[in-house]
Amino acid sequence: MQKKSSGGPLPRIPPACGGIQVNFCKNPACEHYGIPAAQATGRGAQRDRYTVVGAGRQFPVLKCHACGEYPPLKSNQGIAEERERLGAYLSVPPEPSCPDVDCANHGIGISTGSPHYRSYGTTRSGSKRYRCNACTKTFAVGYSTVGQKQPHKNRLIFQLLMNKTPFRRLCEIADIAHGTLYPKLDFLHHQCLAFAGHRERRLLQGFSIPRLYLGVDRQDYVVNWTQREDKRNVQLTAVGSADNATRYVFGMHLNFDPEVEAGVIEHETATLGDCERQMPFRRHARLWLASDYAAARQRAENAPSGADGTLNGAVAARYQDTQSRSDVEVFEEPGRTTQLPKTGMQVHAEYTLYGHCFLLRELSVGAEKVRLFLDQDSGMRAAVLGAFAERVTERTADAFYVRINKDMTVDERKHALKVSRERFRALEEEHPELDRQALRLLIIKEALADMSVIGHWKDRWLTHPFPSMSEPEKAVCYLTDYDDYDEDHLAWLYNKASLRAIDAFFMQVRRRLSLLERPIATASNNRRLWHGYSAYNPRSIVKLLEMFRVFYNYVLIGMDKQTPAMRLGLAKGRVSLEDIIYFQP
Repeated sequence: MQKKSSGGPLPRIPPACGGIQVNFCKNPACEHYGIPAAQATGRGAQRDRYTVVGAGRQFPVLKCHACGEYPPLKSNQGIAEERERLGAYLSVPPEPSCPDVDCANHGIGISTGSPHYRSYGTTRSGSKRYRCNACTKTFAVGYSTVGQKQPHKNRLIFQLLMNKTPFRRLCEIADIAHGTLYPKLDFLHHQCLAFAGHRERRLLQGFSIPRLYLGVDRQDYVVNWTQREDKRNVQLTAVGSADNATRYVFGMHLNFDPEVEAGVIEHETATLGDCERQMPFRRHARLWLASDYAAARQRAENAPSGADGTLNGAVAARYQDTQSRSDVEVFEEPGRTTQLPKTGMQVHAEYTLYGHCFLLRELSVGAEKVRLFLDQDSGMRAAVLGAFAERVTERTADAFYVRINKDMTVDERKHALKVSRERFRALEEEHPELDRQALRLLIIKEALADMSVIGHWKDRWLTHPFPSMSEPEKAVCYLTDYDDYDEDHLAWLYNKASLRAIDAFFMQVRRRLSLLERPIATASNNRRLWHGYSAYNPRSIVKLLEMFRVFYNYVLIGMDKQTPAMRLGLAKGRVSLEDIIYFQP
């Protein structure tokens, strides 16, 4: 008998939360796609579209009566919590007001002016002072650098952090004590988020964008162990999204919540009896508990290889691996060389994916059309098709799998590029009446007639005929094909399919952030990973990724002398470091 917590009997499916309900069929070709399962069922007309399967198991699923798919149940509350955590920087900061909670003007901003406040000079540090007309008390509104002893070093520290300077060397160059660096990091992180929130709130308000071609992918990071007695790493994953046209990075989110305490969550879970509940019905379903991590480590097995050395073989192997999982949306595999973080809590990566995609949906609300290109991962597919279900059915959003062979050597990449160019030149001579764009579409249309059917779901994959050095061998699968585009339109979409923008950002993260260099595996470490510059606290990774996203979008210029924000329309010129560091709402 399943033990019930103080929350009472379990509902049939997790209830909606904050307007989020993802428990529906995620097959776009199914008539039930986007239609949630019912909280209660009956007979006849009241019969639901789904059956709940595995009611006594840890990972219950729905069975769709129309197409036979088995989407796993997820906690909508957990997804809503992740969306709120990832998008907290977009909230409008409260305006300064009278600090006396008993005063009638408390909560009324100083911008209301003379009816409530009057200017009262400045403080010795230069902060503006105001006097409340209701209670006559005075208060100061300081600059962002109030209390800092060496504000003139902020710019240098920011530059060094964004240019792969290890923390010890940074302190040496900037001539600051090691204990000074972390408060500076907190300050710079806060200012970056405040600046990004101010700019990106325009996106939430429907900032007009004709098209978005968003690449979505994941990057793994390793946190060093802190005790010699337990030399296991912490393995974390960040999901990022970037527009291929402008290179603007809309989010880079780590599956780690620094604001929750494991001891508090574990105690609350034990009090509620949540350990006996199925995963999607738990109060803190998004967070990894120690007992769940230990159980996952026990049942983790080596992924089936199945690959034959070809790109299509790698695609088939990924499908095989997906089918072997207890939950097809879960891709984390805790092993004997990994552990949970010592501070904060690790988030189940699929919940971070869902939170990221729901935030992405809100940030792209002003885009006329959104095309999403995903690394081949069932969790990513479910998150995108769950968050964008309404837009997919309205035909204003489409999703594609993109799988790239990243194991090719430089010589192999050059050879593939040479062969492709020679073929293209030959076709140019054969069809002199066609321009280059029309010729590219012709070649892709020929490839459309020779696609491979791979995997349990019979997905159709196109081998892309135009390699590049960054994507030397590429296969593409159209996940939301409603057969409503003509052949030219379809060929153009396949031509656009790429992960180049997010992969370029990932590469810059590795090259510019010393904490996130690729760690080195050695035989003596028995597959454990260590790097002298890697982080010991995941909190630092969260801050640096968010800071670097702002730096990348608004400061770094490309060959066209523009930043990603300029190309998107969120900036008129390159933003100076000072404008970010000393940003005042």
